[in-house]
Amino acid sequence: MTERLALNQWTTKGWSLAEAVEGCVSAGVAGIGLWRDKVAEHGLDEAARLLRESGLTVTSLCRGGFFTAPDWKAENEAAVDECVALGTDVLVLVAGGLPQGGKDLTAARRAVADGITTLAPYARERNVKLAIEPLHPMFCADRAVVSTLGQALDLAEEAERRSGCENVGVCVDTYHIWWDPQVFGQIERAGAQRRIHAFQVCDFLVPIPADALLGRGHVGDGVIDIPAFVRAVRATGYDGFTEVEIFNQDVWDTPGERTLRTVIDRHEQLMRASAEAPASATTLRG
Repeated sequence: MTERLALNQWTTKGWSLAEAVEGCVSAGVAGIGLWRDKVAEHGLDEAARLLRESGLTVTSLCRGGFFTAPDWKAENEAAVDECVALGTDVLVLVAGGLPQGGKDLTAARRAVADGITTLAPYARERNVKLAIEPLHPMFCADRAVVSTLGQALDLAEEAERRSGCENVGVCVDTYHIWWDPQVFGQIERAGAQRRIHAFQVCDFLVPIPADALLGRGHVGDGVIDIPAFVRAVRATGYDGFTEVEIFNQDVWDTPGERTLRTVIDRHEQLMRASAEAPASATTLRG
């Protein structure tokens, strides 16, 4: 059941790119999601060579976006070019928060819309899809003024209308959107528009840690009904990878091999639970 599983590099933060690639290949995990800073540590050319030789599918590159920063255009064009070099056609976009010292949320969201519209043709020319990732509202001020899947889809539709490009879609991340009462309707909407470009999973832990960014956990350790999300996403016709992305200090302090083994075990349990009727509750632990 690991053929459609991808390991996001940040889940095994202590591993270099070479170690993550070796770990995935050895464990039979077919996909890997990359982060630009991890790639930079290795060097783009060497990273690209390593990935080509590994046979792994690069499911996404994180991250572009931060359209409220002054240097967003050059950074995002560089990220698109890195996607091409690394052999992935998905760039995950984190919108960006309020500009430093700013409080105008409407203006910040307008800057994000304008930025995505501007970037879309550059990405399309290079066969790269842009996946807007809404983040949990607690990150609105500093990381993403896009908080819901509905907002992300509205931005994608606007970018297509204004630029004529059909390469803008969304990243569905369970951690960030599980709380939204409209989320399943928006997943259906995203599927109907063929805009699901990436699917990331992890759990939401309680109590929330002092650093809320690190409140992600292994599938089954938190409060999200992740099988319901898998069913909803698969019902749209999405047949891509399920990418596990965890930010958690305890997970990072665990040896990478053990973390990857847990990721695989929980993924296999998740696939079984997702195939069952919704009324059948399955605990994803062990």
